Amino acid sequence: MKRVRKAVLPVAGLGTRILPAAKATPKNMLNVFDRPMLAHVVAEGRAAGIEHFVVVVGRGQSAIEDYFDRGFELESELASRGRDELIAQVRADLLAPGQMSFVRQMSPLGLGHAVWCARELIGDEPFAVMLPDMLMDATPGGLAQLVAAYEAVGGNVIAVEPAPEGEAHKYGIVALGAAVSGFDGRLAEMTGMVEKPAPGTQPSNLFISGRYVLQPQIFERLAAQEAGAGGEIQLTDAMIGLLERQPFHALTYDGVTYDCGDPVGLLRANVAVALKHPDLGAAARAALLALL
Repeated sequence: MKRVRKAVLPVAGLGTRILPAAKATPKNMLNVFDRPMLAHVVAEGRAAGIEHFVVVVGRGQSAIEDYFDRGFELESELASRGRDELIAQVRADLLAPGQMSFVRQMSPLGLGHAVWCARELIGDEPFAVMLPDMLMDATPGGLAQLVAAYEAVGGNVIAVEPAPEGEAHKYGIVALGAAVSGFDGRLAEMTGMVEKPAPGTQPSNLFISGRYVLQPQIFERLAAQEAGAGGEIQLTDAMIGLLERQPFHALTYDGVTYDCGDPVGLLRANVAVALKHPDLGAAARAALLALL
């Protein structure tokens, strides 16, 4: 079994649900308390053992590349002021040279198309997909839990969680088979999945929550470039096709997901991260209580 070393982070979306905030700032560079949401997701990947991040960007998103690069002018100015602690903070999210690559998605054709754009950098090995606007609050991290499940069963493993009451039709929903021993009923075989099922037709209440471990054969399915729900190339459709050939498992991960592509979800993520901050948590709590 090959180890999961690479992760694809699709960030080229327009962020329509969070306009006008995402008009000039890439959605995934919006702050979640003390750093951009994308930085939180990269930290989750690093904690799970990811060695190479493939970021699929769109037009006008150079700020993402700049954030993960050295800011020599800023660091020089901070050094002249003796602010070594701030230099350490701005360097904390940087990766070693060669650990982050950027691929341009020329047209916004859907999540499946964005993942397909990374095929040459992924090559013939299993890889993770991390949706950066889905921020996971978990210990161990969401992707680390998924990788542990993959190392137990192999194949393809998808993170799932219960959909809010009455909202299953907004998500990709999975159908489950037998549970896998040793995971307290949280890991089970997947027998099917459907993208945004009509209300009342969903096979379960578990939706795909933004973290995947996939085998490289998914690229063969995505190469067909077939449009699905919403007229976009859906990753779910390619997974359905691959399900006929390879095992899939769903892990109900232990944690909370914040949908940062939604204004209220972004607010919830900011509050949750602020309250847990090791240095500023107490001050954040006091400020929130004062407002309330």
